[in-house]
Amino acid sequence: MSVVARRRFVVLISGQGTNMQAIVNYCATPASNAEVSAVIASRSGAPGLEWASNVGLPAICLAHTEFDTREDFDQALAKAIDAYEPDYVLLAGFMRVLTETFVKRYAGRLVNIHPSLLPAFPGLHTHRQALAQGVQVHGCTVHFVTPQLDHGPIIAQGVIPVQAGETAESLSARVLKLEHRVYSEVCEWLAQGWVALTDDQRVTVENISSRSFFG
Repeated sequence: MSVVARRRFVVLISGQGTNMQAIVNYCATPASNAEVSAVIASRSGAPGLEWASNVGLPAICLAHTEFDTREDFDQALAKAIDAYEPDYVLLAGFMRVLTETFVKRYAGRLVNIHPSLLPAFPGLHTHRQALAQGVQVHGCTVHFVTPQLDHGPIIAQGVIPVQAGETAESLSARVLKLEHRVYSEVCEWLAQGWVALTDDQRVTVENISSRSFFG
């Protein structure tokens, strides 16, 4: 049985970074074949950076407000990422629209989690949108990033029922808890080398029975 080399992740955040924290904690377990090499935030004072620093990770602030253009920011971001030579770059609440040049640089290695069942409800305020449409189920999607916002090939999805009397806030909290579980599991799939993109931009995953999670 061949041994897969330990995979390296760089995680990008903008705020609390709770998905980042879940990923770091998962990677620290004996069963994991991955490690988080660095955490980079796009906003100064992002609480997730302090958390990352406290657990001994390189925690880098690259405030987007200090750059004149998106292109300048993305160039600096790529330089910071590449210093750690990651196998994958994970977006975890990273609230910046990335340029096409940046996305193509990491094609097949750039992964995001979105708080809806894509292709439904891309963009912001997903929980509010879901309730306004009266959907019966909601959830989250882990996907490869492409130049089209929130439309990359889907790796996995987590699903929860929408409860009677649900608010955007309560739905958000329930989905976020599911996100932590789904993203951590997908990270291990990536670390084990089980995830592949086909020529027609569809995802295949080996050694698992389902790519859906139910909460």
